[in-house]
Amino acid sequence: MPRSADLNKPEIQEKIVVKVKEIITPAQKELEGTVEQVNVDEIVAKTIALRNELTIDIPRITVQPVGDVKRGYREFKLDLASVRLQPADNEILIQELHRRKQVRLMSGTGIVTEARLEDYVVRGLIDFDDICYDDHAELLYDLAGQVVAHLRSYLKDETEVLNVLQYHQQALVNLIHSRMKDHYEEKATAYESHVSGGITTLRANSYSVPEEEVARDFRVPVADKQDIRRMLFCGFGKCLYRVQKFDSDSERRFAVVLENDREVLKWIKPAKGQFRIYYAGDETYEPDFVVETKTAKFLCEPKAANEVNAEDVQAKAKAAAEWCSNATAHELEHGGKSWTYLLIPHDVIADNMTLSGLAGRSRG
Repeated sequence: MPRSADLNKPEIQEKIVVKVKEIITPAQKELEGTVEQVNVDEIVAKTIALRNELTIDIPRITVQPVGDVKRGYREFKLDLASVRLQPADNEILIQELHRRKQVRLMSGTGIVTEARLEDYVVRGLIDFDDICYDDHAELLYDLAGQVVAHLRSYLKDETEVLNVLQYHQQALVNLIHSRMKDHYEEKATAYESHVSGGITTLRANSYSVPEEEVARDFRVPVADKQDIRRMLFCGFGKCLYRVQKFDSDSERRFAVVLENDREVLKWIKPAKGQFRIYYAGDETYEPDFVVETKTAKFLCEPKAANEVNAEDVQAKAKAAAEWCSNATAHELEHGGKSWTYLLIPHDVIADNMTLSGLAGRSRG
């Protein structure tokens, strides 16, 4: 798809006019005056102007991580509020330990009484193929320590804690391992960009909403903010789509900022697959907003303030900044505008702000 700057060139428009005339001219020419003459030049000019007004030129750029990619689990706090495991009867515990001993002996691994309570958890965790003790020892003992501390908080003595760790070992390590998967990351040390010709065609999102949901004015504050993802919003003047959905109230408030800002020309929430920004392996990043002002273009990501410094968020920001750097070089070469990535904490977004004001508080 050609860029707006190219379509505005007289020589490009003239080629389009010639092509249109070839298409609409009948094989057998009509007598002059018997049919209404079409002003092709005027129609082409108006069509191009309308097209440019209703789109944002997005260069075709792929960003991929290269070099060494750090893979592993980041630190986190376990939510153990629902864990209330109780000690087993001594006879049942002995039977269970005997069964495990037999299994261990048959596999040739043996069975060992642990010196520390935390070791019962750590030993179970390193049995998983995706956990390397040498790489994750500090994290494993931190998680095991959280479990032991939690058990001590409601069990009456160390004997009961040991009983639960021995009898419920597999249930506990399975729980921890499942939570660890939510905190797995691949962090690239560098990124490589590939620029291809042309401009990406904008695609509207398709939304699924409850049958009873009616599009509501985006400027009206939402009382039930936890339900905002189920809502559909309308009333935009600068958004290129008639209706939009938001993932958070901060996104809705950011849309208000964009609509109020006189420098903003148009904006969209891009459809899935609109960008090819790989920030970790096969994981791709889709920015929340694409904004065009009178002088520049922006990828914008409103984010909860307590998540801004998270490693995955920063990895996405680094990859997006790389995309913007290459997009700027590509666009300026063809008479376009510069691109900037903004990572915006939710608590700085206010209706009376401007995009440039938020850019000054961005952590991107």
